[in-house]
Amino acid sequence: MLHTPIGRLRAIGFVEAISFLVLLLIAMPLKYWADIPEAVSIAGMAHGVLFVLYLLAIANASIARQLSFRMAILAVAAAFIPFGPFLLDRKIR
Repeated sequence: MLHTPIGRLRAIGFVEAISFLVLLLIAMPLKYWADIPEAVSIAGMAHGVLFVLYLLAIANASIARQLSFRMAILAVAAAFIPFGPFLLDRKIR
């Protein structure tokens, strides 16, 4: 799976989507309901790093011509939607 640009994109997209959900569904409630702001600091940092890796994976797949320009734009847009990379994964298999 990690041997091709599309495989790397799919794997990083999956991990990035999980980190986004952890940030939204676990870290944010801990910050505002349990008064633990460190949760957002840690999950936010991890998600930020994974988001940058996801964008680099999109660029890599586009440069390798395994991802069309339209799909690259959809991949970037999917990163901003919860569950977006999961839905995109079905299209780029």
